[in-house]
Amino acid sequence: MSHKTKPIPLEYGQRYHIYNRGNNREAIFFAERNYHHFLRLYAKHIMPIADTYAYCLLRNHFHFLVRIKTVAEIQPLKISSPSQQFGNLFNAYTKSMNKVYRRTGSLLEKPFGRAAVTTELYFKQLTAGSLKILVKKENQA
Repeated sequence: MSHKTKPIPLEYGQRYHIYNRGNNREAIFFAERNYHHFLRLYAKHIMPIADTYAYCLLRNHFHFLVRIKTVAEIQPLKISSPSQQFGNLFNAYTKSMNKVYRRTGSLLEKPFGRAAVTTELYFKQLTAGSLKILVKKENQA
C-alpha cells in the first residue's frame, strides 16, 4: 500500500479490494471478541453502502472484496460517501480498542488501501485467496 499517492475515490456501482493493516504491522485484533466487534461495526457502517463478496480478518490486517452500491440503492439512507463510511468504521474500531486496552493514537495505517477490481480474473483470485486464508486460519486454531 503506497502512502505517497492519493488514494483512488470509491465509485458507486464498482467493485474494490479494500485492505489495511496495523501501524508498524502490529496487531489490530487482540482477542477473539475483537473480530466479532469489528464485524458488528462493519455491518453498521459498510453493509448499508456495499455488498460484501469475501473477507479475511487476520491478527494484524484485513481484506474485503466489496461492490459499492449504486446511488439509487443508497440514496434513501442519506449517509456519507463510501470512503467516509469506511473511515467511520476504522475510526469507531480504533476508538473502541483504545478505550478497552487503554491505548492512544492510530491503530491502522492511513489511508486505507483500495484497488479497483476491474477484471473477472482479479475477482476470482481475490475470492480464491480469501478462502485459502480462511481455511488456513481455521486449521491453525
